[in-house]
Amino acid sequence: MLNYPVLILNQNFEPLNVCRVRRAIVLILQDKAEVIENNSSVIRSPSFSMISPSVVRLAHMIKRPRPQAKLTRRMVFIRDQYTCQYCGRQTREVTLDHVLPRHMDGEHTWDNVVTACKTCNQRKAGRTPREAGMKLLRKPFQPPPAGHYVVYPFRAPPEWQKYLVFSGSMGASCQYSGLSSEF
Repeated sequence: MLNYPVLILNQNFEPLNVCRVRRAIVLILQDKAEVIENNSSVIRSPSFSMISPSVVRLAHMIKRPRPQAKLTRRMVFIRDQYTCQYCGRQTREVTLDHVLPRHMDGEHTWDNVVTACKTCNQRKAGRTPREAGMKLLRKPFQPPPAGHYVVYPFRAPPEWQKYLVFSGSMGASCQYSGLSSEF
């Protein structure tokens, strides 16, 4: 019972972390957190009893740096919505293309990598879009951070759902507020 998970929210209701009931009770008794959601269990001691917390909110705002979106194939495909950035064709069979090819000192960065269909990628070959007579539909960019990690290796309890926003577009081994609910 004291080892059940509890979601910790920042003062602005942003998910921060997961702790155990024991730690959450300490935070509550020290007036460092307040109970937002309970589960159905009751915790009893000789001096008091209380319903076990499932979600707590901190009394003070915790500032932490936002994680940067990692440059992966899947993230580039999601940013570009699986759409070729040269012809506009949307397909699941896409590849990565470096706008300025790597052999011409093009870097592997968000601003130089786009999604391309196989036909356009072969047509462009190792040239720049201008040399190949092709034009980008949209300039590549680094996507804004889409939330933050709340690492919890199991399915989240139902009372957490309204605090964790999911789009289900990516699989992950953790809760990622704003991105996934798969485990």
